[in-house]
Amino acid sequence: MDPAQILLLVLWVGVTCYALLGGADFGGGIWDLLAGRSRAGMPERNLIENSIGPVWEANHVWLIFVLVVLWTGFSPVFAAVMSTLYIPLTLVAFGIIARGSAFAFRKASPRLWQKRLFGGAFAVSSVLTPFFLGAAAGGVASGRVPVGLAAGNIVTGWLNPTSMLGGVLAVGTCAYLAAIYLCDDAVRAGMSHLVESFRTKALITGLCVGVVALAGIAVLRADAPRLFDGLTHRALPLVIASAVFGLLSLVLLWRRNFVLVRITGALAVTAVLWGWPLAQYPLMLPPSLTLNEAAAHPAVLTATLISLAVGALLLVPSLALLFLLQGRWSYRSDASD
Repeated sequence: MDPAQILLLVLWVGVTCYALLGGADFGGGIWDLLAGRSRAGMPERNLIENSIGPVWEANHVWLIFVLVVLWTGFSPVFAAVMSTLYIPLTLVAFGIIARGSAFAFRKASPRLWQKRLFGGAFAVSSVLTPFFLGAAAGGVASGRVPVGLAAGNIVTGWLNPTSMLGGVLAVGTCAYLAAIYLCDDAVRAGMSHLVESFRTKALITGLCVGVVALAGIAVLRADAPRLFDGLTHRALPLVIASAVFGLLSLVLLWRRNFVLVRITGALAVTAVLWGWPLAQYPLMLPPSLTLNEAAAHPAVLTATLISLAVGALLLVPSLALLFLLQGRWSYRSDASD
């Protein structure tokens, strides 16, 4: 593989990590919103807070990583996406800021009305942020982001059938990932009543996401035929793998195997994510901008890859240690409660 292809793979690893880790954080906020009234929903909210509290800021490192790599290695794509889709992406930025601020302030607020206010901001932002991310992705995938500064329609670029499908699937996927992760967290915390609650949520959400995905086939065929053709031909093995892992996840949830379902659920989402670039390869901005046309000078790509390799030596072990300690801390915190 040449440097451009390698950097594209590295970029998509970052996208995958953000979807699996940051997406689960957003999903935790969705379940926070649906946990019920203050007293009744307190046990679920405490579990969610203990699960995501130590790592939610670290998970956004992957978003920064993706943006920097896209800007450095594929600047025409970065410029086109950021200028044409600046409305949903600005709302994403506001959502991330509002969500993080509200999450921090709710914990420090002494009064119930303050906790409700910040909790509402945290929860609503957790729904809207992945929706707008999915809508932006749908605009790119359906070929509505042409090359150039604001060359596409700033409204229909993200308000279209494929973008709406992408937004709904993003929200549903985040909620599903969070529910299956929280099942295992509740088991380790010895909170059996919450295990069953999140197991039910995961089963229902998984079925709903599957139904939306099936209905989305008709949407893509009508609104994004080029993407539909790629998904049903070149990327078909990954689409099938996603369906298989999704069904297996539901079986494991039904059988209460909450350790393995974390793996199969993540694999189902990963297969979908990697099916998209495979379906449109070598295009980066359909219908015309290819990978080689979008890539920076080979010297820039090589320097970027070297920098990323050096950075990974520090980042990956640090994140691994953080998640290891987070799991132990969350278990002890919940058990002590």
